[in-house]
Amino acid sequence: ELDRDAHKAFGRHFGALQTHPAKTELGMPGDPEIFDVRIGPETKVANGELWHTDLSCEPIPPSASALYITETPPSGGGDTMFANMTDAFTSLSEPLRRMLVGLQAFHSGEQDLRAYGVRLRPGQSYPSAMHPVVIRHPASGEPVLYVNEAFTESIEGLSKRESDAILQLLFRHVEANTRAQCRVSWTPGTLVLWDNMGVHHHAVWDYYPERRSGERVTARCECAPEAWSH
Repeated sequence: ELDRDAHKAFGRHFGALQTHPAKTELGMPGDPEIFDVRIGPETKVANGELWHTDLSCEPIPPSASALYITETPPSGGGDTMFANMTDAFTSLSEPLRRMLVGLQAFHSGEQDLRAYGVRLRPGQSYPSAMHPVVIRHPASGEPVLYVNEAFTESIEGLSKRESDAILQLLFRHVEANTRAQCRVSWTPGTLVLWDNMGVHHHAVWDYYPERRSGERVTARCECAPEAWSH
């Protein structure tokens, strides 16, 4: 059993904690170092239904995330799926891998907000960033496919039709490539830490109208994602 201070202390073993822009930029209430998960019968769009990596819209996205679940649906469900994004890249055909290396993609926080029906008001801003489509993992040096359906809006230098087609191909590849995936089944009091630079995740919302609750902290990375090269 962890209170918020203990959860944050755990997260700080992996770096200074990153604040969430929904609280620092949009003025949403609560501790800016905590991302709250509160899904219930009133929820219209659940957090994390699209495959994503946390806050890839930030110029320097978090290196690690730690999610602590305190309430699970009584009837079951609410698992989280994870995908190894090095496997996602290396399982693509060699010509496609060659094409992707060196490309840059635009990650938009506003795109993610729109999925929840949130629009920025005059004077408000939200992070956005350009990142390589294939990054070098900061610890292993391996290639990582670094585009995701929640935040990645376009690939630089391509027409909209080309960019949309390639991104949709990559998104469907990630969700269909079950050999690169694992699945966490939660019980109250479970804490899961993941490498936010190496995996993407997807929260399964299969428990409506029951509740699932928890909180997440993220640890800052020391530098922005760097492009991988052969």
